[in-house]
Parts: sequence; C-alpha cells; structure tokens
Amino acid sequence: MLRYARDDEFAMTAITVDRTKTMSLSTHIHQFISGTGVPLVLLHGSGGDERDLIPLAAELAPGAPTLAIRGTVAIDGGFAFFHRNADRTIDEADITARIPPLLAFINADHGFAGPPIVIGFSNGAIMAAALVMTHPTAFTGAILFRPLSPFLTDTPSGLDRTPILIIDGAKDSRRSPGDGARLAERLILAGAAVTHHVLPVGHSITDRDSALARDWLTGQR
Repeated sequence: MLRYARDDEFAMTAITVDRTKTMSLSTHIHQFISGTGVPLVLLHGSGGDERDLIPLAAELAPGAPTLAIRGTVAIDGGFAFFHRNADRTIDEADITARIPPLLAFINADHGFAGPPIVIGFSNGAIMAAALVMTHPTAFTGAILFRPLSPFLTDTPSGLDRTPILIIDGAKDSRRSPGDGARLAERLILAGAAVTHHVLPVGHSITDRDSALARDWLTGQR
C-alpha cells in the first residue's frame, strides 16, 4: 500500500509497484526502481515515508530510475528530513548537519546515467532546496511542492541556470503567504532558472500540481 495525498490532505490511493525493493544502506531506508532516462530522487513530506511520492513519480516520468528516500527524523507516526524548533521555524543547524550524509547517499552508486532531478514535498521540498542551494552541481534540476526557504541569511550561489519548479498552494494553511515566492527570489539571485506557480489549492499535491510538473519535466528533456 502506498500513500499519495491528492486534493484531500489525508486521502490515500493504493497501488502496487513492481521492480521495487526496500532496503537500508547507511542510515537511509529507501526504495529504488530501476529504469532509463533522467533519474529522480524523491523526498517525502513530514510524517510520511519513502513510499509516498512513488505514484507521483510514475505519473511524471514513467520508466525513469527512481530513488525514494526515507527521512531520518521520526515524527507524527512517520518521518521527516530535519527537525523544527519549538516555534515551528527550521532548525538550520540540524538541516545543515543532515545534508552531507543525505547527499553522500544520493551520490552513491545507484547506476544513474547522470545527476538526478530532486523532487520534494513540504518538509522534503525544504530539504531538496537546501541540497540544491548548497551543492548546485549535484542535481540537474528540482521540483519543489509547497516549499519555503531552508535558510534565513545565507545566500546561495553558483546555480548557473539550474532549472527549478516551485508550486505553491494559495490556500495552504501550513505556509505563510509569499514563502514560495521568497525562495524563488533567492534561487533566481543565485542564478537558477526558476518557474513558479501558485495554485488555488491547499497543502496537498493535486492533479493540477502533477500536470504542471509533468509538463515542466517534459520541457527539460
């Protein structure tokens, strides 16, 4: 059973994924699906796990090699990629400390033909942004669903036209107005080629999100 949040934040759709193995390597439990084309790295949202975004990846890029990673922070019956402070702000020291082992795992020999595109949702989107901002040559692009900037002060650089898609929800109760736009501005200043959309939806990934992401991915090939 794989969880995939759509219009209803707590909705689930059950599907069967073949060619998939769950394994633990180093500190990162993950699922890997072999395939061809540009590889995808999936980072789930807070309280989720490595299975959550696999159905989405299959919609966006059928047959692509896919590495879905579980966060190492236990939270809300699931997992996250970093801790938050008591006031819900990002623990920047924690996210910074967790970047090197996660990046090392992504860079391990998974048989990728080249650098992957990282796809993140919510907590995973924030971590994906942090990875791209601190290691711009490790990825060929990023899709960020409902992100916000992982860092308040450090200005990234060297993104050199890296394509990044940001999709916000105008009715997202878990984000403040303009969170995605502020991240987009920082990434543009760092040299990234950012496409930013705001949809009239909430926090969950919807069919409109997946359609935009699928079209964007097609344009990167």
